[in-house]
Amino acid sequence: MQEHLDALEERMQQLQQAMRSAQLARDSEQVRQLRAELRRTQRAWDALFEQAEDAEETPADDGARRTPAQNKPAEQPPVVLPAREQVHQVLTLLAVPAAPKLISTVHEAFFAGALAPSRLTSLRRDEERSYRSAPGARPYYLCPALTSDLLSPARGLLTVSTWPLEQRIVGPLSARVHFLTGALNIADAAGRFSGGTLPLPARHLLLHYARNIPGAQPSAPHLTGTDLPVDLTVLRRAAQDELALHTDSDTTSRTQAAARARRQLDAAGLLFGGSFESARRLRSVP
Repeated sequence: MQEHLDALEERMQQLQQAMRSAQLARDSEQVRQLRAELRRTQRAWDALFEQAEDAEETPADDGARRTPAQNKPAEQPPVVLPAREQVHQVLTLLAVPAAPKLISTVHEAFFAGALAPSRLTSLRRDEERSYRSAPGARPYYLCPALTSDLLSPARGLLTVSTWPLEQRIVGPLSARVHFLTGALNIADAAGRFSGGTLPLPARHLLLHYARNIPGAQPSAPHLTGTDLPVDLTVLRRAAQDELALHTDSDTTSRTQAAARARRQLDAAGLLFGGSFESARRLRSVP
């Protein structure tokens, strides 16, 4: 139980740091989202702490009549956030649309508890049903990315409804831009680990990004596999250099698609996309 308390405390520190950064950047919407997540994490910590206190309190008279095995407090299951909140944590860290496998991998690297990709299979459909039955009842919804051409749901990519529409659209260059942006945000998250010692899942994740970005790994020909060093400064610089080559074109494509979406889609469509049939008809509308 102590390790779960430690993980939640570390997450609260990360959120506080992220809030300060967002405040300095004058991103009030991001501050609002991070504050809400901080409150949820604090509530989870409070609940787990109360469980730990309850487990330690055993009445003296009961203890006198019980065997040592009976006196041992029952082990309480760890507090695990609902899957949608776990996904929201990961997407907030990445700040780009992501597939279930990546969401699960990032969650394992930086958050407490397990999040299997299979738990995300029906999540998007559940979110859409919830929205259509009571629009706006939740502070956020997990929704699909929208394709820039048809404004329809992008297969297997999740976003957060509170993100700007341009951030939730994927164009021809977006996959690479999102990969590089994710690398930068993951490197930032790794840099916040206390003591500078990365857990193995986080190290594996960083190595995956470094191997797929030219110039992101220091030269170490005598090392292979997980022995390769991870230099966060080198990784950031390489990701930023390549990102500069693609950002303008990708931003233009997504901005144009977002303007078209606002003209053609209703409120639900802006979150969950139009149907493929209606998207093909609307595509010809200027």
